Amino acid sequence: MNGGEDSGSTTTAVVADRFDRITWRDTYEQSAGLRELAAELEGRREGLAGREKELAGREEGLAGRDVCATDLLADAFLAAYKVSPRLRERAEMDPRRLVNHQIIAALLDSPEFEDLRRETVGDPYAAAMAVLAQATALRRILGRLRDAGEQAEQARRAQQDGESASAAEAAAQQNAEAAETATQQDGEATETAAQHAAQDAARQAAQDATHALAAAAPGIGATVRNAVAKASRAAREEAALMRAWGVGPGELERMPFDERARLAERLRTSRLAQWAELIGRFRQMAGGERARKVENTTGELVGVTLGDDLSRVIPSELANLGLPELRAVFAARYAAGELMLYDSQGEQATGRGAVIACVDTSHSMYMEGPGGITREAWAKACALALLDQARHAGRDFVGILFSAADKLQVFRFPAGPPADIAQVLDFAETFLGGGTSYQTPLTVAAELLKEEFNDAARTRGDIVMLTDDECGVTEEWMRDWNDAKRLLGFRVFGVAIGAPPAAEAGSVLDALSDNLRSIEDLTDPHAAADLFRVI
Repeated sequence: MNGGEDSGSTTTAVVADRFDRITWRDTYEQSAGLRELAAELEGRREGLAGREKELAGREEGLAGRDVCATDLLADAFLAAYKVSPRLRERAEMDPRRLVNHQIIAALLDSPEFEDLRRETVGDPYAAAMAVLAQATALRRILGRLRDAGEQAEQARRAQQDGESASAAEAAAQQNAEAAETATQQDGEATETAAQHAAQDAARQAAQDATHALAAAAPGIGATVRNAVAKASRAAREEAALMRAWGVGPGELERMPFDERARLAERLRTSRLAQWAELIGRFRQMAGGERARKVENTTGELVGVTLGDDLSRVIPSELANLGLPELRAVFAARYAAGELMLYDSQGEQATGRGAVIACVDTSHSMYMEGPGGITREAWAKACALALLDQARHAGRDFVGILFSAADKLQVFRFPAGPPADIAQVLDFAETFLGGGTSYQTPLTVAAELLKEEFNDAARTRGDIVMLTDDECGVTEEWMRDWNDAKRLLGFRVFGVAIGAPPAAEAGSVLDALSDNLRSIEDLTDPHAAADLFRVI
């Protein structure tokens, strides 16, 4: 695509083709931050609106007379965005832009720049954010090189004066053809002297500008390296935040610039932003357990067990269906989960109904454990990994936040459409406070599974109860709970976070749960790894 390169323009230091220029123009138009930075660097904030109108009407982009700072931003953007950025020769550059060439050359020579480009190549948003992250350094550099820029401007004007002198000399020579020879010679000598003086001034100004740039070069290099290191850290942190919260690269590419910027800001300021690494580790661990589940799929028969999985019923049980007088017995044993089934080596089959995470948000969940991680952070990270688990299995996910009996909030994430990141953040950030009630969230969870059963005939949902407290339930409620559990076939996984007594034998949580564990080391997500093998 060499034919598309912008080889004629000398106002930008990075060689760019038409598509690169269009990408920069679109990004600049979408980013208020870039436009404000350009206005600030040019010292013409009041003229920003007029420049935007001029920009919108020009296909070739930002090549105007007074956009040195914008050209610099374009160069910094293209250096981060292009796969193989290439600097044009200094001799091709407008003298006014030699400062830009010097800055971008230092940028490309910086070892830290390659680290930055791992996050920015081919991503206009990331490249723009990298430019904004270098704003402080650009202000400092341009302030330091203001004198060099002024000298470059003097060189341009002196060159123009020299060209004007040449034109004046030619006109004088034509007008003097009818004059006397001596007078003509005197005139030529006078004009030639003026031309030589102007050209000498241009050369001297150009030399002065070159010397000023050379003198400032070490300072430029050090400032650029520091700026690139800062921008690289910011880009990595933002990318890690996006990954931790489950925002994939494809989703980011489709997201409008301003929406992506708002999302990044919200992620940075989220209540759980400091636990992004924990959330990411949870999700990675869950992904690894999903892979193990595929590797350990059922295969080798090791015996007979009891249950209600019709796909594993032994032939003698199926034979009962052929005898009218035994069909009622079969139905009763199926309802009670007491059919004889083949037992095979590997993980048990997962459920088919919704995955429901009931997350305790009572005041005690603020308590910190090892590593300064709060119980809430661990529970929310586990719940977000369960959301991933449900989506990979094509199952609905419901997050229920609870505390006291009158405090509860439900977040639904149906299988199929991508999870709305704003809703995910709302779920993660919400904290109700207050006391703890088991009955309220578990009743809602059972009702949701019953609703799913009535609508789609799906059973065998999974409820995960994440709490740090122990509280009582009434006998009447417990009878209703057991009836619902037998009818819908759901499983309950209890997770006592930083509260060993809640996981002791004979506790209420123990009575409610089919599978119960106690979590004391909040720095280790693998303490819940088996959840993701069986859910």
